[in-house]
Amino acid sequence: MVLGDRVKIGAGCVIKNSTIGDDCEISPYSVVEDAQLHAACTIGPFARLRPGAELLEGAHVGNFVEMKKARLGKGSKAGHLTYLGDAEIGDNVNIGAGTITCNYDGANKHKTIIGDDVFVGSDTQLVAPVTVGNGVTIAAGTTVTRNIADNELVLSRVPQVHKQGWQRPVKKK
Repeated sequence: MVLGDRVKIGAGCVIKNSTIGDDCEISPYSVVEDAQLHAACTIGPFARLRPGAELLEGAHVGNFVEMKKARLGKGSKAGHLTYLGDAEIGDNVNIGAGTITCNYDGANKHKTIIGDDVFVGSDTQLVAPVTVGNGVTIAAGTTVTRNIADNELVLSRVPQVHKQGWQRPVKKK
């Protein structure tokens, strides 16, 4: 393990075979294994960086975020409740809560590539293999299954349906 200068590590953290750059902060109960954090990164609390995770300068991974074989670009953020596996994420990207890179098709792992300056709304699924261009905005609740060109707005939603007079089934006693 290599620790840079002025690194802060909270209680209950587990760090194995990793490089932690200068001025990084690892909040309590985070796990970092075979990962690399460049300068001024923050993670946790309760973050999990699995083998092959890399955070570039100033990147942030928040609570209940898991990364595996994924790179998070400079100044990019995945604040909470997110899985990033087999992914390359550019600089200044915001990953909304509940985002998942769907990297496994039942037989093989596939990669998700996200460009720079992208906004990914909450509860987004990116079904790999898929590439997202620079400057893209992905609306909350979107399932991305095709590549996205630069500077596009993408959304995929089923229209909300209201069933008047609907009644929940009653449990038999």
